[in-house]
Amino acid sequence: MSTVAYIIIAVVVVVAVIVVATVVTRRKSGRLHSTFGSEYDRTVQATGNRREAERDLSGRVERRKHLSIVPLPEQAREQYIAQWQRVQASFVDAPVESVRQADVLVSQVMTDRGYPMAEFEQRADDVSVDHANVIENYRTAHAISVASGQGQADTEALRTAMTQYRELFDELLGGGGARADDGLAQAAAPPAPRRPAPSRDFYTFQL
Repeated sequence: MSTVAYIIIAVVVVVAVIVVATVVTRRKSGRLHSTFGSEYDRTVQATGNRREAERDLSGRVERRKHLSIVPLPEQAREQYIAQWQRVQASFVDAPVESVRQADVLVSQVMTDRGYPMAEFEQRADDVSVDHANVIENYRTAHAISVASGQGQADTEALRTAMTQYRELFDELLGGGGARADDGLAQAAAPPAPRRPAPSRDFYTFQL
């Protein structure tokens, strides 16, 4: 076989390797984008490098494989829903404390499900593998919670945080039945004007 033939074969092999590598890379990118959605785009933007971002996201997936994430028993779900409803009911009178309690409650559910309670960014990264569609809301809600502790969040921002905490909270609860957001609109809305108390005659008539 001539030297030219060897060169041609070598070139074909190199091109084939490049094509295969490109296809594999694109498939990997597609899987990661499908898994993480907007979190994929956020990570690319945060790192400034797609390859580095994909290493980060792939690392999250590998870490997740070693976690034992379990569903909540129905009784625990009902207890958490009741706790959430108490927290949201207190929002009108104590919005800062309600948001703080919402943050704590979400963390408690994560712990019961099996997510490690590391520092916030690691916690968010772990949860993002299973709940990528709401993890950005969690990041925003946590930032508002931190700001509120420093007196730097107004009531509208706090209301937004409650709504965003609720979205992740509902996903973490999983399963059917009542949702934790039942009545949130009423609890988080500004209080309605007080009406005069009905007269004694009203109660007499009703009886």
